[in-house]
Amino acid sequence: MSQNPLETIVVETGANPQASVIWMHGLGADGNDFVSVVQELDLSGAPDIRFVFPHAPMQPVSINNGYVMRAWYDVKWGDLEGRSKQADEKGVRASQAAIVQLIEREVSLGITTEKIVLAGFSQGGAIALQSGLRYSKTLAGVMALSTYLPLAESFEQEATAENRKTPVFMAHGTQDNVVPYQMGVRSRDLLLQHGYDVKWREYPMQHSLCLEEIEHIAAWLKGVLT
Repeated sequence: MSQNPLETIVVETGANPQASVIWMHGLGADGNDFVSVVQELDLSGAPDIRFVFPHAPMQPVSINNGYVMRAWYDVKWGDLEGRSKQADEKGVRASQAAIVQLIEREVSLGITTEKIVLAGFSQGGAIALQSGLRYSKTLAGVMALSTYLPLAESFEQEATAENRKTPVFMAHGTQDNVVPYQMGVRSRDLLLQHGYDVKWREYPMQHSLCLEEIEHIAAWLKGVLT
């Protein structure tokens, strides 16, 4: 069953985009959240890039007492302490399908999948990992900030050969009080065990971005898109 395409904000760094970055926001935010970051990235020497910032659907979120907000999937008490056995699989997979639609829209606009990066922060980063490493065609890279790999139990069976060598950038704050640092470390280690090319960065910060991280993101993006 196909779903309605996600609404998006689009920012292009030049008149003739040759690459795309689909960047998902965190829980309760929206597509505007990282638009300003584009201006802070030193992308000199990179091709013109189309940044696509989708808005997650509105839905009730258990950890916030059922309050309706933008979310890529539901989060329950215990999910972020490692006490839950399973994430909101239905929600995760629905968002994965919606991101695949956005990838295919970029392809229809003339961008090859090898020039598409999936990126995200927190919940959005979880969906970037979920969607990118299970996608059926080779992508340029996956960028996962302050996040973790969801549905890890089915990862080995579902990960596609096409993205086994796709570069992965993971970054986490050592003082993260929302998505614990150790969740990011466990996800990194799982990917490394499976032979993924993971570039790991950590910073003395909480659940956020910092200037040093923005510099590292820009350098990594230029590396995978140039």
